[in-house]
Amino acid sequence: MKSMFRQIVDTLIPTVEEREARALAFVVLEDAFGLSRTDIYLGKDTAFSEDDTIRLEKILRRLEQGEPVQYVIGTAQFCDLTFRVTPDTLIPRPETEELVGWVASLLPSDAPCSVLDVGTGTGCIAISLAKQFPRAQVTAWDISEGALAVAQQNAQANGVTVDFRRADVLEVVNESAASMPTHAPLYIVSNPPYICEHERTEMEAHVLDYEPASALFVPDTDPLLFYRALARLGQQLKAAAVLVEINQAYGQETVRMFQSSGYSNVELRRDIYGKDRMIKAVR
Repeated sequence: MKSMFRQIVDTLIPTVEEREARALAFVVLEDAFGLSRTDIYLGKDTAFSEDDTIRLEKILRRLEQGEPVQYVIGTAQFCDLTFRVTPDTLIPRPETEELVGWVASLLPSDAPCSVLDVGTGTGCIAISLAKQFPRAQVTAWDISEGALAVAQQNAQANGVTVDFRRADVLEVVNESAASMPTHAPLYIVSNPPYICEHERTEMEAHVLDYEPASALFVPDTDPLLFYRALARLGQQLKAAAVLVEINQAYGQETVRMFQSSGYSNVELRRDIYGKDRMIKAVR
């Protein structure tokens, strides 16, 4: 009898390379069916029930159509935690884990502090930090009610408390943000929309067809739209630092924008792929 691992790989090879097909097979069997890699290597993926076989067939049909595996199985791994994902949220990515690591290196482990995650999506940044820093007061904003519902579920599933609020950083600056209760110091972190409309042609179909456009794109005429708002918000809330994920094409331009906004110490950092990806701006 053909193993389910081999069945997944053989089904997907016509549409993806074998290396990617094998990676997808591991994700499906581990996250959707609870099998470890050891189980797979020992051949424990050969005796499946009829219900599991039917479920696998449905998963394979969606994968063959190019739907991201995280949406198909409904979860994604991030910072060693499991997050529910839906079409209302972006899929958490490895480079964003690096941003979380950078924020974590700044937070005090033995004293209260506050973190504001702007554009939280699944809540992966806010929840990961709340998990690592139980004494931190963590607040997370998003404009999407659907994303906030998913994020709240993820916080509960991972055993942390985060104050989720519906807020648009483009509108809230100089309004209600000042009333947000905080413990000093405050750190603002964000992975905002930063892909320009003209970059659509360079993107893969599985991103364009399935992930929420409102969390991805900014106008070609204003690529730093959200970063200016975040810089103003940092000034308004007297944040100790603002840390953001950026579009690699606008690294130096984003640095200059923060500098011109009154941030004296601005650092640009590359991600694991060698691309300009993160900025820390200190007041």
